[in-house]
This record gives sequence, C-alpha cells and structure tokens, in this order.
Amino acid sequence: MIYWEEFYVIHHLVKEKHLMGKILIGINMEYIRTEDKPFEWGVAKAAELGYEYLEPMVHWGRELLSEAGYFHSVSMLDDPMRIRKACEQYKVKPSALSAHCPICKPDASTDYLKQAVRFAAECGAPVICTDEGPKPSWSTQEEDFAFMRYVLKEAALVAEPRGIKIGIEPHQQYTVKPDLYDKIIDLAGSPAVGANFDTGNSYLAGQDPYAWLEKVKHKLIHLHAKDISVKQSDAERGTVTGTPVGCACGDGVIDWAKVIAICKTIPQDIVFSVECGTVEQAARSIKHLKSLI
Repeated sequence: MIYWEEFYVIHHLVKEKHLMGKILIGINMEYIRTEDKPFEWGVAKAAELGYEYLEPMVHWGRELLSEAGYFHSVSMLDDPMRIRKACEQYKVKPSALSAHCPICKPDASTDYLKQAVRFAAECGAPVICTDEGPKPSWSTQEEDFAFMRYVLKEAALVAEPRGIKIGIEPHQQYTVKPDLYDKIIDLAGSPAVGANFDTGNSYLAGQDPYAWLEKVKHKLIHLHAKDISVKQSDAERGTVTGTPVGCACGDGVIDWAKVIAICKTIPQDIVFSVECGTVEQAARSIKHLKSLI
C-alpha cells in the first residue's frame, strides 16, 4: 500500500521528470567564417553535418562581403523570409539570431535590437543574442547601467508581445562577473530578457563555468557551446573577457558531461549552439556532444 505522503513524493518526481527539458544541438554560423561562402551554403552544410538548429548572424545596412556572397551574415534590410525559407529547405530551425550590439551605447543599440526582434519574429528565431560592450570610454558604471536599462526596456517592449527572448551573453567588462550579469538580466524587469550563457567566455574570464551555470540556470534561454583549447587557456585565461569562437567541443578544457548534467535539471528545452571556427570542428563537435547527450 502506498500512503499519501509516498504518493505525493512519487507524483512530484514523475511531474519533475515530465517537465525536464531536452538538450538540442545547434551551430553558430561563425563555423563558416573562413569559408568565403554565403548564408545558404552554411545552412546546407549544417544540415549535412546533422545539426537540427543553427544561429544566423544579422547586421544592419549593407556590406561588401555578404552582398557578394563571401560571408554568412544576413542584412536586416533583407527579407526575413530568406532565413525561414533556407531553414525550411534544409529542414533545420533557427535557435537564435546573433544580433550583438553594445547595449552600453543606446545610440548604437536601441533601434538595432528592436529591428532584430522584429526580424527574429518573422524569420522564426525565438531568441536574439547580444551583450553589453564595449562601453563608452567616458562613462561611469552607474551611467552604463542606466544606458543598459533603457536599451533593454525598449527592446523588451517590442519582444514581449512577439514572444521573443533577449539573451544576454557573458562577453564584456560587466557580464563576465556573475553578480553584475544577474543585475543586467534583471534591469528591464521583463520575462523577455534571459541568459545566453557562454561556457568558453565564462571560463576565459577566470570564472568557474559550472558553478556559474548552476547559479544562472533558472534564467537560461540559450547556450553558446564554446570549448577552449589548452593552448588558449594557458595563454589567455584571466586576461580576457571572451573570444569569438572556440575549438571543437571535446578538444578543449570544458567538461561537457558536467554542462549537460546541469542543463538536464531545468524544465525547458535548451539549444547548445556550438561556437567553433571551421567546418571540420563543427563535425567533431556534434559527434562529441551527441555521444554524451
């Protein structure tokens, strides 16, 4: 016979298991940064490698390399359906848009993030990723936090009705400090703003990425799966706040089994968006992560 106390314990455990989210594997389009190929080529290659999700990079205005088909970034002056159609053609989904701009600089980032949110909503990306810097050379920390609150509040007002999340990444002078990272995420007082945690940047900044991820997991909406080579770790850890891309997942210092174990305890699905620098590294990354997940 099961007593009521035992029934409630069993029911709670079953409910928790039912609510446990999935870990999904995506690729940041920076993996073709040296291939001199357009966005659509990168989408096709990601699908060929077995990725189900990808993270396009967007920019404002026009620039030569992307317009000529030699770079993967997509202009937000283009039709957002360009991303949606390419993803549908190759049966992949956008996990987020890489829409980085310095939210410490309202003149550069307020309208940019609003446009990125609208673009994401139409192309089918549930998250836009950004960070805080670099900051103005003349401003104080107090002023910077006022600037960031303004930008995030304005962007959140556009994101909330569209169901888009804004993922703040540890990458610059403030976000690589766990307490300040939490404060920045909470500045707008909006459920639309959350954590796009970066394993590699947090490690290079001298933090414990596992303890930090455990601390912030309740705010996690997206994860940059970035590994750091032993060589880069020895040369840069504690002296930088981040790096554009890492090595193949499994080749560096990040314990992916530990990262996965932490993320398996949260209720929502999380995409691990691999940040590496070559197609070959992307192929090895997905093989390693799939073996663990």
